[in-house]
Amino acid sequence: MKSPVHRCRDVEHGRGLAGAGTNCLQAEQRIPISKDVITSSSASAMWFIRDVCGIVCAVITWLLVLYAEFVVLFVMLLPSKNLTYSIVNGTLFNTLAFLALASHLRAMCTDPGAVPKGNATKEYIESLQLKPGQVVYKCPKCCSIKPDRAHHCSVCKRCIRKMDHHCPWVNNCVGENNQKYFVLFTMYIALISLHALLMVVFHFLYCFEDDWTKCSSFSPPATVILLILLCFEGLLFLIFTSVMFGTQVHSICTDETGIEQLKKEERRWAKKTKWMNMRAVFGHPFSLLWFSPFSTPDHGKAETYQYVV
Repeated sequence: MKSPVHRCRDVEHGRGLAGAGTNCLQAEQRIPISKDVITSSSASAMWFIRDVCGIVCAVITWLLVLYAEFVVLFVMLLPSKNLTYSIVNGTLFNTLAFLALASHLRAMCTDPGAVPKGNATKEYIESLQLKPGQVVYKCPKCCSIKPDRAHHCSVCKRCIRKMDHHCPWVNNCVGENNQKYFVLFTMYIALISLHALLMVVFHFLYCFEDDWTKCSSFSPPATVILLILLCFEGLLFLIFTSVMFGTQVHSICTDETGIEQLKKEERRWAKKTKWMNMRAVFGHPFSLLWFSPFSTPDHGKAETYQYVV
């Protein structure tokens, strides 16, 4: 909780009738403003964070998926004598891997909901025509008018609407506009990890029953090493992404971001049903497009925000 003195530094009050008597201790009134006013001009353009750590993590993510692709295809499926088994599992694994990488790309290159930077100018605040008792808050770090439920990200150097957290694996914040893609990314990574683990188990069983020299185009030691590494990778990411997926779905259903839960912020927004919260993130009505990283959800153009924290 900010002290009154602290809050005064980042607040602009309505003038006129309030006159000199207006101060930070008086009752505050929230100001509903259209989403278009606080949507960054970069929302429709390419978004990419130039963070070395994030870029390295994103590249590692792609390399790990490509490694799994290599082992699944060239170690397990192509040498298999069962053509149907290879076609079915190859198609399923490649489809899930493609959707996972597409979701990762969309989560990384989509504006998460950045508030226009540097719009907290005296002229712009005066143009809002604040009434006595109304206030707007400024972010002292990026000099932007800070809407309700927005938080400043030190990596993106912007205030992000409904910011959940900054994820280095997608080199971006998870916020209002890209949370769907992040959820899909964690879901598809968990699915391909589970699928890879199952295929590794079946391949080990097949190799134990048959000659190791015939169950793979690689030498037996190389085959064992590649499969063990894939097994370790699959198990690690299955656990990690499953937890992240569950955390994100719970956050969406409760309509409370990770930061809001961590800071235990008081709920100041209307409570909605779990289904309405899911529709707000994935778009509505429910369809297969919910599971597509190529479908952009409509978060509601008539949505308004409150310029207070």
